[in-house]
Amino acid sequence: MSDSFPRRALVSVSDKTGIEPFIKGLVELGFQIISTGGTRKAIEAAGIPVQDISSYTNFPEIMDGRVKTLHPKVHGAILGRPDLADDAAAIAEHGIIPFELVVVNLYPFEQTIARPDVTVAEAIENIDIGGPSMVRSAAKNHAYVGIVSSPSQYGRVLESLQGAGKLDDAFRRELTAAAFEMTARYDRAIADYMHNLVAREAASTDENDSPENLVDFPQTLALTFEKRSPLRYGENPHQRAAFYVEPAFAESSLAAAEQLNGKELSYNNLLDLDAAVAIVRDFEEPAAAVLKHNNPCGCAIAATLAEAFQNAYEGDPVSAFGSIISFNREVDLATAELLCEPGRFVEAIICPGYSDEAFEALTTRPKWKKNVRLLKLPGMCSSSGTTQEFRRVFGGLLIQDRDDQADPQDDWNVVTERKPTDEELRDLKFGWQVCRHVKSNAILYAKNGMAVGVGAGQMSRLDSAEIAARKSGDRSQGGIVASDAFFPFRDGIDEATKAGITAAIQPGGSVKDEEVIAACNEHGMAMIFTGRRHFKH
Repeated sequence: MSDSFPRRALVSVSDKTGIEPFIKGLVELGFQIISTGGTRKAIEAAGIPVQDISSYTNFPEIMDGRVKTLHPKVHGAILGRPDLADDAAAIAEHGIIPFELVVVNLYPFEQTIARPDVTVAEAIENIDIGGPSMVRSAAKNHAYVGIVSSPSQYGRVLESLQGAGKLDDAFRRELTAAAFEMTARYDRAIADYMHNLVAREAASTDENDSPENLVDFPQTLALTFEKRSPLRYGENPHQRAAFYVEPAFAESSLAAAEQLNGKELSYNNLLDLDAAVAIVRDFEEPAAAVLKHNNPCGCAIAATLAEAFQNAYEGDPVSAFGSIISFNREVDLATAELLCEPGRFVEAIICPGYSDEAFEALTTRPKWKKNVRLLKLPGMCSSSGTTQEFRRVFGGLLIQDRDDQADPQDDWNVVTERKPTDEELRDLKFGWQVCRHVKSNAILYAKNGMAVGVGAGQMSRLDSAEIAARKSGDRSQGGIVASDAFFPFRDGIDEATKAGITAAIQPGGSVKDEEVIAACNEHGMAMIFTGRRHFKH
């Protein structure tokens, strides 16, 4: 900025975090502050001298504040290049005084639309126009103007101005990149909201769709995530990795978890933790799940959390070594005592919280106390809502709705001669809820609210049934089998019968359904068709 102009900063922020000490620091450096509306009032309330934007432009804010910074004297002061003859002439002719800094962040559009009760009118009103215009103008002209778009930048900006007296070129470009990232994310959020609004409106006229759950797939997809942390490595030590989170993540998501103890999280830890939370969230009763390689090797529900954990761990104690464990209740001392028993080794635990006694036990008693990752996620059992999930393929991206909607049990149909007993029905419901979280082809044997054998990720459903039978041993006698997709042949039912299984639950829909039903009737087995498949690749 030319020495012939006073130092000026334009300040207009929705998020006023840290704004008072920052502005005080600028004033101490000789800056004059020009501001708008609520920001000006906040600065005045702090006893800091500030000039209203209208007194500078000689034009009032109009249309309920919609038009206040969209003025040539504002954008001329941002975009002007005083060392170019034409720009200097325009600056002099129109009484423009260039801004050295533009401090702007935007209306909280994403936070607004995240509210379940938000109206379309409220959402539209929270689309910022003047803010992005000023940010983009300053970012384009960053050789002359510093664009400060986040409270997280205030400290470094002050340090640079107090030290060198100006922002160096590298820092200006860094601020510019952050500014364009902000406006790109902002525009993407608005575009996605409008796409989804159109989709919901279309669905409201189609009785076959649910406007509450429908999410449109836009023609062009641009994703914006914020880097939370680097990871030690990816799935293997030679792969780099990092954890990114959505700008407005749900309170039930892994992004909201707080790590209370242990080593830094790895790529594989995060995948397993996400899967672990999804399983126990499905249950109202105290529930525990034991995860290895994105699959439950144990899961149980019980009257107490300690009993649920004991049963879940005993589902496959060999595989449980070095596992990820999740709970849908605060971990109490009784549960922690079981976790600390000799011979157990746990990589990470996630739950809504820990009692003081439980936390002390987990961080002082077991050999792995220093390394065990203890995570707290208070909102983990709140509704996750139907969101979209993404998977990268070479040259493209796959997108789908998450398979997290409750199955309508009114659509279930008993297709065998024998109906399940009340005890079998309870286990069928439990097995069906857990089975959807097992990698396909998924076969799960369960009894008394406990997974006793899991066959996951096999190329043949019969292979999965044989693995589940081997894992369960005698514990499957009188138990149930859940299959994530239809049995293509009767061999899966025959294998389950050998393991003592007495009831089955599956989607149905195979050309061999009658053969499978006949096999169940032959063995005296009850079977339910749910009508919904749960492949998980």
